[in-house]
Amino acid sequence: MPETFGPAFKDRDRPLLSYGLPFTESLVKHADDVFHASRIYIICSGFLARHTHYLADLTRALGSKVAGVRIGMKPHSLWSEILEVVDDIKKCDADLIVTLGGGSLTDAAKIVSYALANDVSTHDELDRLCPTSSHRRQSIKSSKVPVVCIPTSLSGGEYSCFAVATNEKSGQKHSFSEALQSPALVILDPQLTTTTPDKVWLSTGIRAADHCVETLCSLESDDTADEDARNGLTKLIPGLIESKQNPKDLEARLRCQLGVRDAMSAYTRDIPLGASHGIGHQLGQAGVSHGETSCILNPAVCKYNYQKGANVERQDAIIRTLWEDSKAREIFTQEGLDREKADLGDLMDAIIRALGLPRSLREFDIKEEKLADIAEHSLKDRWVNTNPAPLDKEGVLKILRMILD
Repeated sequence: MPETFGPAFKDRDRPLLSYGLPFTESLVKHADDVFHASRIYIICSGFLARHTHYLADLTRALGSKVAGVRIGMKPHSLWSEILEVVDDIKKCDADLIVTLGGGSLTDAAKIVSYALANDVSTHDELDRLCPTSSHRRQSIKSSKVPVVCIPTSLSGGEYSCFAVATNEKSGQKHSFSEALQSPALVILDPQLTTTTPDKVWLSTGIRAADHCVETLCSLESDDTADEDARNGLTKLIPGLIESKQNPKDLEARLRCQLGVRDAMSAYTRDIPLGASHGIGHQLGQAGVSHGETSCILNPAVCKYNYQKGANVERQDAIIRTLWEDSKAREIFTQEGLDREKADLGDLMDAIIRALGLPRSLREFDIKEEKLADIAEHSLKDRWVNTNPAPLDKEGVLKILRMILD
């Protein structure tokens, strides 16, 4: 396949996107042609480094340009590990940062570049870059060292200009956004993604589909975001089904990756989303991964909003789109769904179950007695407050009880 190269989004210069070449060949080419890099620092997932040949392939291809390698970072992008990488990169004076692996590495690398630009080396100094810090710096510089992401999941963080990391001293998660830059280049290689566990691949794909569905369900979306979301959904749903049926289907895996690109084009337009994302943030703190929160919540939130008459026409349009897809239609038929009666929640439920993904809180040992606290915290989330149907605590509890068992 010849390389496709250019801006990932049609109306924005950054990030650039490359696919069609093996990731090693693409990186070597663009490290020279685009970044003129001579000192490259690699952050690689522990799994890929220990259990595959891909890191060795990359270092061999880059040769003497490899300035340093970090193998493995813990989930949730810990500040202490970010600062360790900052220190390493200062010592080797790297002029390009490359991530090889999933979502946590991506957020960490974005914050590393941001910290380097602002000469940060301690927890206190990193705290002063947070938008919510009481000691926030007055003058903050934009990220400087470019980041190249070679993702192995469908989480999509490689397309955004914000990142989240955990201050392990306080136990709090903090977002970084102002002056933080998105990665400069995203390289897609579906062969590389065959190393990703099926559950991670499929659940992060449903998370991306949830971005699309909640954009299309939003009462504050616009034509551009709707088009991006629709394009993303029509790639992701058949791509995920085909990936489940044949994990080695590289065309299906690339279709999923391009669906994430479209989903993130919509997601990064700041369209107000809904309760699947908003309540999901609270389930994440209860130990449910982001992808799995969408698997559990999306159908219930669709049903709740539809029953309230909040976005019936917008949901009906998504229903028509899903029935038009032959792969999805096959699942709906097998499940005995009636085209005239099944709502969007029914369709999404059928797809998620066909992928073998979780559908209840019980699967994560979250019981009735925990629901009140989850609901209370959910009401503070911005996307619960922009859900198409207004939500109070009882409304959130109703959604949570729909997914309890």
